[in-house]
Amino acid sequence: MKIVISNSSGEPIYLQIADQIKTQILEGKLSAGEALPSMRNLATELRISFMTTKRAYEELEQDGYIESFTGKGSFVKGQNPQMYREEQLRRIEMLLEEACGRARKAGVTIEELQEMVDVFYGGEGR
Repeated sequence: MKIVISNSSGEPIYLQIADQIKTQILEGKLSAGEALPSMRNLATELRISFMTTKRAYEELEQDGYIESFTGKGSFVKGQNPQMYREEQLRRIEMLLEEACGRARKAGVTIEELQEMVDVFYGGEGR
């Protein structure tokens, strides 16, 4: 499991960790039942506080991505396909919101934007 921490990001480190683990789960890079590194090992590997990894894991557990068992560790929880779809839709909406904002600032018309979406989605009229 690869996690990259950015000190220049305005996002708290625990959220960076949680978001990267969520992404790896949603992309299938981490499978249901797969063990995550212990909080202590991850903290050591990333050279951060144990409390930071603990908070990241608590966030993931609260959001339903992992489950933790005392004395056994933390494991990827099986994902509900509907939950996966909702998460993907949320991410797409965020990206589209940013793209539309940039398009408006650049004077791109809705028609031009729709043409771009058609091309990126896979061709005209799809």
